[in-house]
Amino acid sequence: MSAEGTDESSWALDPEDESGAVVAAVGRQLKMWREAAGLDRSAFAEQMGYGADLTRKIESGTRIPRPEFLDKADGVLGAGGKIAAMKADVEKARYPKKVRDLAKLESEAVEIGSYDNVVVTGLLQTEEYARALFGLRRPGFSEDEVERLATARLARQKLLQRHPAPLLTVVQEEAVLRRPIGGKMVLRRQLEHLLEVGRLRTVEIQVMPTAVEEHAGLGPSFKVMRLRDGTTVGHTDVQLASRLIIEPKEVQILDMRYGMIRAQALTPRESLTFIEKVLGET
Repeated sequence: MSAEGTDESSWALDPEDESGAVVAAVGRQLKMWREAAGLDRSAFAEQMGYGADLTRKIESGTRIPRPEFLDKADGVLGAGGKIAAMKADVEKARYPKKVRDLAKLESEAVEIGSYDNVVVTGLLQTEEYARALFGLRRPGFSEDEVERLATARLARQKLLQRHPAPLLTVVQEEAVLRRPIGGKMVLRRQLEHLLEVGRLRTVEIQVMPTAVEEHAGLGPSFKVMRLRDGTTVGHTDVQLASRLIIEPKEVQILDMRYGMIRAQALTPRESLTFIEKVLGET
């Protein structure tokens, strides 16, 4: 923990994020409880073990308190669980808006198809792989940003434990399986994780070998999601932006392209054997 506790107990809030109203409301409630307890910021911060400036930022709604901060504040202020209960209000605000938007779509999907040619698809990344990946970005992220983004990515993976879980099909380029992001041991554990989840009934992983001559996906990574209401949407990431694709003709093209990519890749069974081979060589 730093002297001010800035990185360890809160996340920065994007001023353009509409969830700021929720964070501000939580901050006002925290301030009311502190004042009702007869504590100024310095006295409260001393009992909390964090700096007074951090308290000011959280109370003003410019920082998002972490769950452990609210738990501790609940005890210090004798709130009987009322402050701790606000964790549910700030949970979604913890994550960047574009991550929340994608997670919302994924939560409404009955089927997700993902083609990834640069890194392991986010829904199947291990925690250390995700942290290593965000740590490689340039310009570099702060430790606070790496923590926030990695936590958000892992939170999206909870949908795989849902009952019923969506059908997740993934096509990964062979090069992705060989790129040692985070080092050899991080890659080995990531490959082991792919083998584990690839045996789930709701997950099918396919590998696109580099030696394949016919390839319909020589472009950016993308997703095709079929939602509960029967609609199909697409999603793609480019260098500085994420794009939701809802135009029927464009979605149809992505859907057709994804079907061709799956047909050109190894079958799921062949792919697990291939991943085992790569693991043995790593």
